[in-house]
Amino acid sequence: MSNVLQISPASKITYLNTKPPFWFPNFNLIRAIACPPNLVAGCPIKTHFGVAKIEALAKYGEEGSVQGLDDSPASIELQPISSESQFDRVIAEAQQLNESVVILWKASWCRKCIYLKPKLEKLAADYYPSMRFYSVDVNTVPHKLVVCAGVTKMPTIQLWKDGKKQDEVIGGHKAHLVVNEVREMIENNESTL
Repeated sequence: MSNVLQISPASKITYLNTKPPFWFPNFNLIRAIACPPNLVAGCPIKTHFGVAKIEALAKYGEEGSVQGLDDSPASIELQPISSESQFDRVIAEAQQLNESVVILWKASWCRKCIYLKPKLEKLAADYYPSMRFYSVDVNTVPHKLVVCAGVTKMPTIQLWKDGKKQDEVIGGHKAHLVVNEVREMIENNESTL
């Protein structure tokens, strides 16, 4: 049986037998991990940087949360859509809630799609919870759905609102440029709707 230790966003990590790498100066990597108020200070954990000792520095509020820190997630996994009926349900729910939906149309063999997905997951965190992000693997859904959505190239990122496709970005270039175009697409469409 293994024990799981959760680290507070305000925890300090002291390395016992190794120096932390140069890119790990302020421990932002653990920002989104929650910690219960009863964290035991000084508990050793094993990391891929060596054995570390955790010193809890956070002062918890009455509700048991760290005061003054952003607890929004760093990234949100794109929810997979695997059928026509699920696609229709996602679009209908978004329409009822008056929300926009961003859908990544990808293929498992597409290298650009593989590089783009984690970057879109970080972008999804920026718009959480007001907008939902999904992914569709064109090789696992009926071809009819791909044709109805007007997808011809991978990756394609579409914005859907009010049951209709509003805009799309075809990601044939570097992932960070595609993410910037998707952000622009979202901002432009949200301001006009």
